[in-house]
Amino acid sequence: MDKKFLKAKDIAQLWGITPRRVNQLCTAGFINGAYKEGRYWLIPSDTIKPEILRNKQNPPLSGRLLPCPVGITSYKEVSKECYYVDKTLLIKDIIDDHSKVYLFTRPRRFGKTLTMDMIRTYFEKTSTDTSIYFSDKKIWDCGDAYKQLQGAYPVIFLSFKDAHQTNWADMYRSLCFTLKEEFLRHIELLSSKAINEYDKKYIQNLINDVADSTDYQFALGKLSSLLATHYNQKVIIIIDEYDTPIQQGHLYHYYNEVVGFMRNLFSSALKDNENLEFGILTGILRIAKESLFSGLNNLVVNTILDDKYSEYFGFTVNDISNMAAYYGKAEKFSEIKEWYDGYLFGNTEIYNPWSVINYFNNNCKPKAFWSRTSGNEIIGELIRSSDKEVYESLSLLLQGKEVQSIINTDIIYPEVNADSDTIYSFLLVAGYLRATSVISEFNDNPICSLKLPNREIKSVFQKEILDNYNTLFNGSLLRDFELALRTGDTALFTDTLQKYLLQSASTFDTTNENFYHGTVFGMLAILSDRYYISSNRESGEGRFDIQLEPKDKSQLGYIIEFKAGKNLSDTELADSASSAIQQIQSKKYSTDMEYHGIKKIGLFGIAFSGKRVAAKYEEIQLHS
Repeated sequence: MDKKFLKAKDIAQLWGITPRRVNQLCTAGFINGAYKEGRYWLIPSDTIKPEILRNKQNPPLSGRLLPCPVGITSYKEVSKECYYVDKTLLIKDIIDDHSKVYLFTRPRRFGKTLTMDMIRTYFEKTSTDTSIYFSDKKIWDCGDAYKQLQGAYPVIFLSFKDAHQTNWADMYRSLCFTLKEEFLRHIELLSSKAINEYDKKYIQNLINDVADSTDYQFALGKLSSLLATHYNQKVIIIIDEYDTPIQQGHLYHYYNEVVGFMRNLFSSALKDNENLEFGILTGILRIAKESLFSGLNNLVVNTILDDKYSEYFGFTVNDISNMAAYYGKAEKFSEIKEWYDGYLFGNTEIYNPWSVINYFNNNCKPKAFWSRTSGNEIIGELIRSSDKEVYESLSLLLQGKEVQSIINTDIIYPEVNADSDTIYSFLLVAGYLRATSVISEFNDNPICSLKLPNREIKSVFQKEILDNYNTLFNGSLLRDFELALRTGDTALFTDTLQKYLLQSASTFDTTNENFYHGTVFGMLAILSDRYYISSNRESGEGRFDIQLEPKDKSQLGYIIEFKAGKNLSDTELADSASSAIQQIQSKKYSTDMEYHGIKKIGLFGIAFSGKRVAAKYEEIQLHS
């Protein structure tokens, strides 16, 4: 029997929505089997109403929409006063898995702190009824076995997300203050009949800032013991952004001090602790066991490469479609996808939650909201100390190309170096790259194919990653450089490069051609949206230095050739620039672009001698 199809108006009557809404859902791809015939959408009569229409969080009848939770990490506030994307089934999975200690690593601004506060709110034993924050959430539909655990445990909650101190003395005070605040949150221990006077004195010493370093280092384990004694119940420990103090220690040269402190802090609470129900840590990086978690054999690590738990950090496709429907912006789905989609956690497609929330809060006007939301100084340090080949490889990503790398998810900061695999590993876990596929393995580490995930990251990548190579490339310098290239203005081209060399000569080695090559290649990254930029590639009878092939074949292409010499006179410098153009022509470097249908090419010959520059320019017509 042939399948029966209905028009949008018929489906609209069945589902209780408008025909216009049905058309929007068809256009966005939410109705399976729908196709367009002429002006009309035809929908299978037996199609199931999409989840977007079955979502509990529909627009209220009053017409007042809940606000987006921009920068709010309190679960109670978000779940009751804002639009909340329900991630409560993570609670069920944690209960079912029954592991002892979890470590979740995800990029910054992907909802880690809010999710940890959700878990704290669910399990924590308090004097008030906190089930009201979950009675309309997915976890409440999972049965009495899960409801019985709500509000049943004492919980320790620490967050180190603001621990950005630049010296050990300040970091130590910050860590001690965080521990003190958690003891104050459990001030009921001071009046507990189950706690002896000696332990009460210990608590008072911490609260009054008279405890010694050893007391603070083992405070987490001690607090779990005191809470278990008072409540006669095992304790849940949650540590948010655990790796922030460690990264700061590496960057500002107090790594040994902070690791020694944190190792004792974590070991006392998480290793062989009979009072522990379970523990959860979150962070951006996975710190190798040998460095921080020595002897902690019960640690279950979950990274962005793992499929398990992948849907709980960030927004899924369904989350986005539901949110767009709630705010009446279903037609914006493709724009949201272009700007903020593209992450792959395990096998789950993920959107950047921070950016999506800000997008809706900004009247659906897209921009790079994720840019510089918090520091990734370690990545900057790695990139600034890497070589030209790494920089060129990174630049290819801006052109939409993929790179391959061995991904190492175990990090020991003192052993971090600037090789390409380390840089790509950091960029992946920090949210700048997407692993499109796992090609193979090397020493138990995956070899992944990597690319930029979306339009937002393309913008952020230029600002936060590539600019680390050339911090002296200010806006006016780059604008002049682009104008000189586009117009063939050799005087402006020479002047721009001259200015840069005068500013940077005290920092860089200007004695060889590779330095100049890398300098110009770095400045050309601003043109990656319009050109395929390549370097040291074979074409004709040799290898060109740099080629800019226009994505629009009607536009001008460019080939740049460099010459460098020591102590050249002005005449010799100019002659050297001319010989660079002659080399382009005699070696037929234009062959590659001619084959691709480019009609006209601008040739730049650039000669350097120390901080001095000379440039020559010619245009040639091709016969393709």
